Amino acid sequence: METKKMLKTCKKGHQFYKSSDCPTCPICEEERKPKDNFLSLLVAPARRALENNGIMTLEQLSKYTEKEILGLHGVGKTTIPKLQKLLSEKELSFKRGDLH
Repeated sequence: METKKMLKTCKKGHQFYKSSDCPTCPICEEERKPKDNFLSLLVAPARRALENNGIMTLEQLSKYTEKEILGLHGVGKTTIPKLQKLLSEKELSFKRGDLH
């Protein structure tokens, strides 16, 4: 089954095709993507989830458990290993918590 992509226009006037109802403009997302910190290495949904929760640095991230981060809308299981690696490169880790 082929999904039909619809032409959409964002508030800034960028035109893009999307097959879902998601209103996020990929051009705007690329423009606002951080260029020089760990957030730039994440997919947009995971990046937005962290940003929306005030997590802008690895030091801030280290105050959360893996379970708490996985509970954020937009963060999936494939994001956790990336975050673990980034944390360990700075000699940080997720906060220890109950894994049950």
